[in-house]
Amino acid sequence: MRYRISVFAEKCGVNKETIRYYEQKALLKEPYRTNVGYRIYSDADVKRVKFIKRLQDLGFSLSEIHKLLGVVDNDEVRCKNIFEFVSQKESEIQDQIADLKRIDSMLKDLKSRCPDQKAIQQCPIIESLIFD
Repeated sequence: MRYRISVFAEKCGVNKETIRYYEQKALLKEPYRTNVGYRIYSDADVKRVKFIKRLQDLGFSLSEIHKLLGVVDNDEVRCKNIFEFVSQKESEIQDQIADLKRIDSMLKDLKSRCPDQKAIQQCPIIESLIFD
């Protein structure tokens, strides 16, 4: 199928400005244009934008996505050092997981200190946060 920008943006779940921004940042190739200048997009473009959005949901920056798209596009310049990039991202994610586990443990500990509903002046959770 072929889509003009409004329908394309709707199919992708983004706005038209996002599409234009992705083009400006070379995440999305410049689309075919009709004789009167309308941008025309394909189903492959829909998949690409959904891929970009999914990576953003997973915490990747647009710069990181640009590098990953180099692998998808088989762009040798952007593919260079991809192993190091993936390894670094994996390490960052492992650090985030460790941080989340520490937060989870802290919250469980705080929750266990408050077995009943006491007045705010007697709240062991607040006391723990203030005085520990």
